[in-house]
Amino acid sequence: MAAGTGLRISELFALKWSDVHFDRREISVTRSIVFQVVGPCKTEASQKPIPMDDCLAEALEVWRAQSHYRADSDWVFASVNSGGRLPYWGQPIMRKIIRPVAINLGISSRLGWHTFRHTYSTLLRATGADIKVMQELLRHASARVTLDTYTQAITDKKRRAQTKVVRLLVGRETRKK
Repeated sequence: MAAGTGLRISELFALKWSDVHFDRREISVTRSIVFQVVGPCKTEASQKPIPMDDCLAEALEVWRAQSHYRADSDWVFASVNSGGRLPYWGQPIMRKIIRPVAINLGISSRLGWHTFRHTYSTLLRATGADIKVMQELLRHASARVTLDTYTQAITDKKRRAQTKVVRLLVGRETRKK
């Protein structure tokens, strides 16, 4: 997933440079690609544009400048193996690059592309983002999917919430450990 976006992997690799609007700081999501077959996005909510943070815009500008494939009709992540006719395929990148790096960093849990969407959702919530904002950034049809499936509570926030309840019942400060 592009840092700071709710893009699904199928949508990320289906981006063309014409979808990236640097002037508006926005990405239009118009297609997805699954097993190298290009098609429409899953839902109407999936097709809404995504705002781009300045850091992401900067990174994409650098990527475009160094890419061999920078025309508006080119894939943002065009594969050199296909001469730019197809984008990179996500699964080999996960298997050959991301998972080995994660293992070297001591991350032993199973890691997949969807992990990034779950993490993004959880981090949005941890920053205090409004649920409607989260839903739209992740481009879910309902807020229930966003909260029930994608978002986990951060342990520190759970501890603080629990402490507030204990203080209501006990009526005094608890000892910090």
